[in-house]
Amino acid sequence: MISTLLVANRGEIACRIFRTCADLGIATVAVHSDADRDALHARVADTAVRLPGATPADTYLRGDLVVKAAVNAGADAVHPGYGFLSENADFARAVLDAGLAWIGPPPEAIEAMASKTRAKELMGIAPLGEVTASDLPVLVKAAAGGGGRGMRVVRRLEDLGAALEGARAEAASAFGDGEVFVEPYLESGRHVEVQILADTHGTVWPLGTRDCSLQRRHQKVIEEAPAPGLPDGLVKELYALAVRAARAVAYVGAGTVEFLVADGKPHFLEMNTRLQVEHPVTEAVFGIDLVAEQLRVAEGHALPLDPPSARGHAVEARLYAEDPAHDWAPQTGTLHRLAVPAGVRLDTGYTDGDEIGVHYDPMLAKVVAHAPTRAEALRKLAHALDRTTLHGPTTNRDLLVRSLRHQEFTTARMDTGFYDRHLAELTAPAPDPHAPLAAALADAHGRSRLGGWRNVPSQPQVKRYLMADEEHEVRYRHTREGCTADGVRVVHAGADLVVLDIDGVHRKFRVARYGDQVHVNNTALTALPRFPDPKAQLAPGSLLAPMPGTVVRVAEGLEAGSTVEAGQPLLWLEAMKMQHQITAPVTGTLSELRVTVGQQVEPGSLLAVVRAPL
Repeated sequence: MISTLLVANRGEIACRIFRTCADLGIATVAVHSDADRDALHARVADTAVRLPGATPADTYLRGDLVVKAAVNAGADAVHPGYGFLSENADFARAVLDAGLAWIGPPPEAIEAMASKTRAKELMGIAPLGEVTASDLPVLVKAAAGGGGRGMRVVRRLEDLGAALEGARAEAASAFGDGEVFVEPYLESGRHVEVQILADTHGTVWPLGTRDCSLQRRHQKVIEEAPAPGLPDGLVKELYALAVRAARAVAYVGAGTVEFLVADGKPHFLEMNTRLQVEHPVTEAVFGIDLVAEQLRVAEGHALPLDPPSARGHAVEARLYAEDPAHDWAPQTGTLHRLAVPAGVRLDTGYTDGDEIGVHYDPMLAKVVAHAPTRAEALRKLAHALDRTTLHGPTTNRDLLVRSLRHQEFTTARMDTGFYDRHLAELTAPAPDPHAPLAAALADAHGRSRLGGWRNVPSQPQVKRYLMADEEHEVRYRHTREGCTADGVRVVHAGADLVVLDIDGVHRKFRVARYGDQVHVNNTALTALPRFPDPKAQLAPGSLLAPMPGTVVRVAEGLEAGSTVEAGQPLLWLEAMKMQHQITAPVTGTLSELRVTVGQQVEPGSLLAVVRAPL
């Protein structure tokens, strides 16, 4: 029997596993980097062990340090979670060699399926040979790992070399393995997967399908179970292929077999030999705890011959600290407040006041809704997200709400190209036009507690806010009746609640302020100084860091004075395990290059200046 479990991971998955352990009476051990010393998963575990350093390569990818931590903390089992070392056969062997129980499949099964190239060979799929123009488009993929890292779509043969180089670098950074391969890229298909659970007695459960077609950068954003609209015959075929893959490697534990469904046919992608981020939708539909089942299987218990019956529909949305309107740029800073309405499931590794750093994936939380029908589940989740209190860096929350309500998605006609087609409309700014006024009135209330009314007419008070990249000026007056603004009757003005009468309708605006950052309901604003600093003006063609990160590469031969073409890659930033390309905004001359490889930069840092010809 397992008495103490170490989770070799961080964030929401570690917190989620610890929750199950508490229910089962199992003591828990967390590992944490220096950057995560105050993280939620380190705080909720019974015991926490420091892994010195901050980057994944120095901490969560150091299998030797994790095994040592487990032994020193008195753990008798290790759960890898997902990501990091979860699909590393050598790590699994090291855990077993240390006399610890491994909550996962045998190392041989991991080894057989962890490399996507070997997995395809096992399933009888021939690799793509030398790429020619007729093969395009193709997809460059990391052989080890997933999550969209180390992936590049190539549509022109001349771009293949750069795509291979970039994918290798990103894969090596994220997984410690730079092997990549090339496969045909299917433009329009649905990403469908089958959850499996297998014991050591020969029973393999196919636990339904999931649809994960809504993706950005080949990383899933919204997932649901079951996959809607699939014919019964196709579902049976997917089940058979998934069970075949599991039996081919004598699989044990929870895993996922992934497919791309196009033209009514399944195309095998890979087998993930671990728990998936989207496992909660399967748990909701089948009424089980997959982590608890993993632990029971590891203890040698047999599964019943038949899996439980499915009921209803579940959908999950991943909340990311990122800006979808600006190339999905990851965001950092303080998460001041995160609260979802009752009735939905929240899995998160953050709590109010936590810092979102640069070293790890920018996912803040997963929000899951379950209902008798798909339509009800989508409506329930969209409603909950729309009313979630989320104060801090820019997130993808509005994108998620709009996606869940988009007709192509609600009618189950989506495919993996959904965001390629609809991103512009889904990220079009739609700020509340009355938010700046509400922010100004709340601020005025806070500043006028001793009375701001005068018995002689005065000039209106003026405040300026940045909202959706545009400046908004607000004018209001202090009167005997309180604050007034042209065209709007102020019903109530408090420091955290403003009520306005707009065309006879009383609307409530909840206001929270954190320094210059103001949140009015779901609209974020930045309070601007009355008189801008003239020194803050930047030269035309200035390239600023869109996120905090590390300069990992500068284009070969690039230096001040170089001639560059519009769209030409100049340098690459790495942040949150992804590489981001900085390109020339215009054709011209690189007049300044302010950074070097290895340099850390903050958001807004000047990277380079490209001057267009006069």
